[in-house]
Formats: sequence, structure tokens, C-alpha cells
Amino acid sequence: MQLDHGGLEILGIEECRSLLASTQLGRIVFTDRALPAIQPVNYVVADGDVVIRTSPTSRLANAARDTIVAFEIDDFDAAFRTGWSVVVIGKARGVTDPAELAALRALPLDPWAPGAREHYIRIRPQLISGRRTPDHETVPSAGDGGRPEPGERA
Repeated sequence: MQLDHGGLEILGIEECRSLLASTQLGRIVFTDRALPAIQPVNYVVADGDVVIRTSPTSRLANAARDTIVAFEIDDFDAAFRTGWSVVVIGKARGVTDPAELAALRALPLDPWAPGAREHYIRIRPQLISGRRTPDHETVPSAGDGGRPEPGERA
């Protein structure tokens, strides 16, 4: 296991890709009117790319036109102080090709937000990195609302 300078486990590229394909909700980081913006989005992975649906008039659709964005997913257990994070950096583009749009419409990507979401954004990963808190024996006490110690009854 390789650790970074902060003591976090560095995840390999294949594990990052596997985690990326295992969740449905992430955060996209983009520039909106010269300021950083972060927006939660549901997504799917198709042919190694992150695919998002949004409204064609959304600030995300307007900002993510052939620009570099970041996309992040994570999972954590606050009681056990464990978790992981994967970050993708790549070029986002609005999909306009009719054949490509037809293929994307067939994906299991139903928007969680209300309203019409017929604009597809595709992020081609150029950099993928991930970190995980290393395994440790810290178990929260019952007073912390945590899980019981191994061998204890729940």
C-alpha cells in the first residue's frame, strides 16, 4: 500500500475506475462567470467517460462547453473515520452528434432534479486520482452513536 504525504492510501487507476462506476452521485467543479462553482449531479460512466444530463439552459451547460472541469465522488463512515475519494479532471463537452445522443439516451441516467434535462455533458478523464483513509483499529464508543466493539452485542 502506497501512502501520500498526509498518510492517506493512494488508490490505483483501476480501483478509481471501479469506484467511479459504483456510484450514482458526484460533484462537478466548473467555472461560472469567472468564479469556481460546485454542483451535485447524478451520472453514469459510459466508455470510460462521465456522462451527466442537465437542462440546455443551465449554468452548468453554459459553463461546461469544451472546458476543463473536475468531478469528484466519495464515500465515508463518520463513526469509523474511514472513507475514500476519487477525482477526475478532464475536458467537458456538450454532446450534439445525433448518433451519440441516441446512445446516451439509452443509458440508465434518469435525472434526479425536476424539469427537462435533455442536454448531455460528457467528461473525458485526463487525470484520475483517489485516496482512502488507511484501515485502522479505531472503533467508536457506543456513546458516540457508533457501532459495537467486535464481539460486543449490538
